[in-house]
Amino acid sequence: MRPVRGMKFAAIVAASGLALFAAGCSKPAENTPGTGATTGTAYKACMVTDTGGIDDHSFNASTWAGFQKASQANPAIKASYVASTTMADYAPNLTNQVGANCQYIQSVGGLMGDATYASAKANPKLQFSIVDSGNGGNANVFPVQFETHQAAFLAGYLAAGYSKSGKVGTYGGMKIPPVTIFMDGFADGVKKYNEVKGKKVQLLGWDKAKQDGLFTNDFVKQDAGKAKSDALAAQGADVIMPVAGGAGLGTLANAGTKYVVVWVDADGCSTTQYCSVILSTVVKNMTDLVSDALGKAAKQPGTMLDNTGSQGTLANNGVSLAPFHEFDSKIDPGLKSEVEKLKADIVAGTIKVESPAAPK
Repeated sequence: MRPVRGMKFAAIVAASGLALFAAGCSKPAENTPGTGATTGTAYKACMVTDTGGIDDHSFNASTWAGFQKASQANPAIKASYVASTTMADYAPNLTNQVGANCQYIQSVGGLMGDATYASAKANPKLQFSIVDSGNGGNANVFPVQFETHQAAFLAGYLAAGYSKSGKVGTYGGMKIPPVTIFMDGFADGVKKYNEVKGKKVQLLGWDKAKQDGLFTNDFVKQDAGKAKSDALAAQGADVIMPVAGGAGLGTLANAGTKYVVVWVDADGCSTTQYCSVILSTVVKNMTDLVSDALGKAAKQPGTMLDNTGSQGTLANNGVSLAPFHEFDSKIDPGLKSEVEKLKADIVAGTIKVESPAAPK
């Protein structure tokens, strides 16, 4: 995906990325990676992106923002990243980071699981972390996972209540758990709305019972995202949730007259120029959870983090439904109140939101 030009967010990420990359390429600390560091010694933290790049306005960008936040809080952290253009880049990029004397290596995305586990097994004294995957049985891999279906449930209810056509849609980048968990929660939210209101709002693009639906088969090609949302709109969907990383920008760019969008991962009104068509965002707070993990690791270099990892939920603000921004006055106050009540019920455990893709 080529960067979307002229965006404040992209400019900030790019400028910060260049500065921190330069810092990350400074002379390595005088210690063996993973064996401990003296006070004041630089702590080298390295990230390997998934495909889509650092400015995907989604999970890569949010994870990198977590690295930036941690390094701002602790100047000893020297952060850098390398980008994966294809899935074939995962293993060599991880190997190169090991060779660059990185002490903390962050993988982004469930697709990187196998490569990360293999690299971690081969380098047991190095601290690894991965977003959207378990630890693969490795003592030195800290997983950062999210119960995204909880927040997506709220988005599904909201979308069903906002729809004028009685049809809403979703599509994914790839049929993998970090994607389908959004779609499961969205489907259950639509179902809940129908039960409460006695309506028959139809969900297009995903069948939770069959665990099958509409996918672009990558997270980069905006034309593919546009094609999927065009197909959903042609069937009558007037609210569409793309769960496809950068490919979803093709949906945002063509929204407005026929449909509005529920964005995912990072608040689209903060990270894209398309706030005017974004109903809300299903947020995964990767920035804070990644920052917390890196910050803890840098304080105790050589000591592995607890490999049970961290898990974002509605209760701990690890996942959330973003503000409605430009749609705030367009959403019925009663619908807003219902969504807030549903959130409270999920946090209290009164409503159980389930998905086969949920973190174990």
